Amino acid sequence: MKFLKYFTLNMIMVALVITLTNCTTHISPPLRIGANLWTGYETLYLARDLGYYDQKLIKLVDYPSGTEEVRAYRNHEIEGAGLSIDQALVLAATQENIKIITIMDISNGGDVILGKPEITDIKALKGKRVGVESTALGAFFIARALEKNQMSIKDIQLVSLELIEHEQAYKQGKVDAVVTFGPARIKLLASGAKLLFDSSQIPGEIVDVLAINTEAIANNYDSIQSLINGRFRALDYLAKNPHDAAIRMAKRTKVTPKQILEAFKGLDQPNLIQNQKLLNKSDPTLVNGMKKLVKIMVENKLMPKTIDPASILDDRFVKNAKL
Repeated sequence: MKFLKYFTLNMIMVALVITLTNCTTHISPPLRIGANLWTGYETLYLARDLGYYDQKLIKLVDYPSGTEEVRAYRNHEIEGAGLSIDQALVLAATQENIKIITIMDISNGGDVILGKPEITDIKALKGKRVGVESTALGAFFIARALEKNQMSIKDIQLVSLELIEHEQAYKQGKVDAVVTFGPARIKLLASGAKLLFDSSQIPGEIVDVLAINTEAIANNYDSIQSLINGRFRALDYLAKNPHDAAIRMAKRTKVTPKQILEAFKGLDQPNLIQNQKLLNKSDPTLVNGMKKLVKIMVENKLMPKTIDPASILDDRFVKNAKL
């Protein structure tokens, strides 16, 4: 009799454990996406502000610079990031676990070299201190500006600065010019800095992308698709409601709505159809530009080895996007 009671009690406990286990909902971790204060990434935050990511397992993570995003990606702190294309290429050459799933923007004046008012042009930078972020893009951009003016890196004094240091270093006289973008560009121009060079002078060479690791694609497919859907909905909202969109985005960037709309004039944001063509290579502009960039970066030791850029383009999310 005691055995029967003991056996019955144990069976009840086992059944209870099974029931509780079955009733427990498995909560997947959110898809973590890094971004910095580059204007081209603001449509991700606009999508969040508009509620397009509500009830979605998506978390946007702010970083002070692209360099910090790359570090976080390497350390598995994020699954994806808004990156300049050179950063995505370096990651592809060193980790081989990354795919470009969206072209966020093509800089058309948004990246700049700003100098003190008395500096008349790029050639006047000879012997001067030029602040620049220690990234492949920073090195590439200043090198291209100098090259177009028959100069080289040896003609200037490079000063390594993080993005968050650009405005202060310029205003405190620590540099004579600075390679910059985003809110720092807006604020320095407003304070009287002189525009010496911008990305419109090297069209199609400065591209920003959304890149995701291959493990996340395998495990978080639906969240990634929701991320892309929301982003293109936000891009459409920006086109149709620029004033309201600017008010929403200005809160995060700490510039005025008018200034942020002005900043958007410095870049082209390929729409969904353009993204599909660029990523499936029916429009070869992107992949051809990437091949040129890989060659330049390898020659200048900014990249450890050459890769086939086409191998890291993934068009499935833009192909299946729903607005």
